[in-house]
Formats: sequence, structure tokens, C-alpha cells
Amino acid sequence: MTIITTGLYCRVRALLLSVGLLVLWSAHALGAGGTLTIIPHADLKNTDPIWTTAYITRNHGYMIYDTLFSLDDKFQPQPQMVDTWNVSADSLKYTFTLRSGLKWHDGAPVRAADCVASIKRWGKRDGMGQKLTDLTASLDVVDDRTFTLTLKEPYGLVLQSLGKLSSNVPFMMPERVAQTDAFTQIKENIGSGPFKFVQDAWVPGSKVVYVRNPDYVPRAEPPSYAAGGKKVLVERVEWRYIPDPSTAQAALAAGEVDYYETPPVDLLPLMEKNADITVAIIDPLGTQGWIRPNHLHPPFNHPKARQALLWMVKQEDYLRAVIGDPKFWRTCGAYFMCGAPFETDVGSEPLMKQDFTKAQQLMKEAGYNGEPVVLMDPTDIPILHNASLVTAQLLKKIGVNVQVQAMDWSTLTSRRAEKKPPAEGGWNLFHTYATGADVSTPIINNGIIGGCEEKAWFGWPCSAEIEKLRDTWARATDLAKQKEIAVELQRLLYEVVPYVNFGQWSFPTAYRKSLKGVIVSPVPFFWNITKEG
Repeated sequence: MTIITTGLYCRVRALLLSVGLLVLWSAHALGAGGTLTIIPHADLKNTDPIWTTAYITRNHGYMIYDTLFSLDDKFQPQPQMVDTWNVSADSLKYTFTLRSGLKWHDGAPVRAADCVASIKRWGKRDGMGQKLTDLTASLDVVDDRTFTLTLKEPYGLVLQSLGKLSSNVPFMMPERVAQTDAFTQIKENIGSGPFKFVQDAWVPGSKVVYVRNPDYVPRAEPPSYAAGGKKVLVERVEWRYIPDPSTAQAALAAGEVDYYETPPVDLLPLMEKNADITVAIIDPLGTQGWIRPNHLHPPFNHPKARQALLWMVKQEDYLRAVIGDPKFWRTCGAYFMCGAPFETDVGSEPLMKQDFTKAQQLMKEAGYNGEPVVLMDPTDIPILHNASLVTAQLLKKIGVNVQVQAMDWSTLTSRRAEKKPPAEGGWNLFHTYATGADVSTPIINNGIIGGCEEKAWFGWPCSAEIEKLRDTWARATDLAKQKEIAVELQRLLYEVVPYVNFGQWSFPTAYRKSLKGVIVSPVPFFWNITKEG
């Protein structure tokens, strides 16, 4: 049997214990004070981070839940709730033992049975989780702190899957909660993470409140992305939803709030002139914009109609409208992010060479005859609202009868799960975006899943060929072979068109200079932050 432990982490932890640093950290946490006030990028209405991939719900998840493993800033999985683990000599059986003393927010101990149920529920919704589930022979409880995962065949992405950084994150939940059907939202917000959700203080459309979890014991390692010690250094975190950018900017300037997650670029010069505000890009990977068509209903159930969207788009027009300053954006024809290991421009000519005549012809060949096309427009998120306006204008230019339906983002994230025809409350198109952490490989990228209605993400592409190539990529152990498969897969994606990439950019974040310890990461984290003054 091959034994794997936390290695260097255990030695570092022992050293810290020997010099008493863990005691000091606990004392610091007990002395934590103040309220950290955040303007989030969207309103929180759906609180189940397995049911939805919405980033606001993912961020909520990181506040109250914990994970078995987490990715560090080298994208390497590190233990989080797990203490030790081992892998059998044939690489088929993983045995995991939890850290001692883990507790749910209601005081009950975290058990191996909770983790098994949580992994099973996550594995039904997330693309990476689905692949792990397909290769899993069994998940078994050994005792209260130990469980095993037995594979059908060796798979090199087990720990990377359990430590997935972004949506859907495999958060651990109590067994009774994790037994909720994966396609039904949970009713309890009980985790074991560094913060507790204050249910009674939650006002959708206005405010979300979290308080420090006094029972949470952070790991001894320094924070790195989602890994390491999650030290809570404030007593309370409030998310204040302020949809008007000018009002939000004024609140930050006046010190009424501490952190503005995604301020619009046109307000950045004003913020940069304020000596009390730091403007920084804290996501090193960047973000990719999507136009997501509904593959279930006409016209975009036809591949030629989806291909027409490629010829319709001009990325520069979108990026100027949604981001503005060219220093924050770039055009990119890569499904797996420009600047990432699997970048390629294979097949991207239709996207990078706008041609309205070609787009009109493809719509005609798809059988389109002037029927209404429903475009959902989230007016409370400026980037997605502006992208929606650009798309509506372009659709009209290629002869599409577009109906723009305004709503807030939270409503959209609920409605996009609707599979009814557009005329009966469904939809044809919406815009979203994904960080590089969510799109940079064929397994992580939920947007390309070809698993049809059963397994695909909202929009429900259906392609056995895509799934075969994703499986082949996941089993490949050689980087050169993975790159070869990614090129072949992207060529196919430009034929199937699961979504249209409307460009790549970096989000700036603004926060008061009184904040110290803001973590650089593709996901905003609110532990490790102190508030001076």
C-alpha cells in the first residue's frame, strides 16, 4: 500500500505547535473584532451551491462550508477537512481520515457519512464530479472519521476533483441536508466552515449577514487560494447589495463599506484618485464571457443557428461595451482561456471574423422564420446587461426577432433551469461569465459538457463525441497528449457551439486601505482580513 500523508504540512504544523503559534492564532481569532462590509457582485437569493453554479452562491458557500481538499496558488490540492489519506498499490482505493474535532454549526460532529452523502450529491450536478462518479465503484463509511472511495479504474484527478476551486465546489454538508435531491434546493444553511449564516438577518435584495464561527479551528498553514488556514479576524461580515454603481462607489468613498467586489471600469479613475482606496486585480486568471443558447428549443436546437451566433459576434464590440478600458481585456478564440496551458485558436475563425451575411444564411439553413427569440437580460449586473444589449442589436442585424426580457440576476439563475419552450416561460439565450478557474481544462469547464438534459449545464448541449473526448482527456497522463486532445476537442466545440465566447477580461476590485490581508485568488475570500481603524 502506498501511503500519502500531509507530508510537509504535518511537519510545518508540528513546528508551529512547538513554538506556540497555533495558540497565538486562536487568541488572535478570539480577539477579532469589527464588521467587514462587502458590496457583492450580485444579490443572494439561491443559497444552494450544488443546485446552482452562480458565483454569488459559490461565494456564500465558501463562507459557511468547508471542503475535503482545496487548491493552493499552484493549483495543487492540499488537505482541508482531511487529516491523512492513503492510496492502495493498485491506485483503486483511497482512504480518507478527517481531522479530529470538526463540528457543524449546530454543534454536531462532522462524520464520514456526511462527507459520503455530500460527494454523492455534488457528483450528480458538477461536470468534474460526474466524471469522478462515473469512475467510482463505491463510497463507503469505515467509521465516524474515515471513509473510502473505490474506483473502477485508476484516475489521476481524484484529489483535484475533491478540491475543485470554483463552481460547483464540493462543499461538505450534514448528511440529512446532503440527502436532498440534487435537483432540489436545500432548506438548511448549516456548514462547518469559518462563518455562520445568520438566517434571520438575511434580507434578499438588501443584506446578508455572517458571524465568526467560534468553533472553527483553522489549519496551521498560511492561506493560499482556498487552501491553508482560514483565520477569521473580524466578528461579522455583511454583504450589502447596492445595484446602483454610483451609490456603491459613494458608499466605498465615504467608508460606509469596506470592499466593492466588481466596480464598473468607468468609475475606476475616480476610485484610483482616492488615497483611502486600493484598486487591484486579485484574480490572476481572468474571466471569459459566454452567450449561452438553449439547445432544447428552436432555433438554437439546430447547430447552424448556433454557428450563426459565432459569425454574428465581434468580441471587440462586446469588450468595449462591458469593460471599456483595453488594458483590462483581450480578444480570445480559445475555449480553455488564452494564457492557459490548453490555449489554441483551432476552429475559431467564425468567431474571430464577423460576417453578417454568413450568419443570416446559417439562420435560414437552420429553418428560422422570424419566430420570437427570448433573450434574458440581467439588468442589475452591468457587464451582463451591456452584453445583452449588444447581442440584441446584433441579432436584429441578422434578421432575428429578439425579445429582450429584463430581470435581476437571481431571477435569471432560477429561470435558466426552466426547460419549457420560450413561449411558456422558458428562454433561448442568456449571458454569463466564468473565471479561468472554471474553464481552463476540458473537465473543469461545465459549459462544454455534452451530457444532454441529464448531465449538461443549463442550455443542455447533447454530444456523445464531446463526452468521449472529455473522458479521453481525463484519462491521459501526459501533458503533450492532453494538449493534442484539447485541440481536437476545440475543433468539435466550434461545430457544436455549446456557448459563444464573447471575450476575456480581468475584473478589478476596490477596497479601503484599512483592510489588510486580502487574498489574491480567482475566488473572493473574506478570511485572513483585518480591518484597521
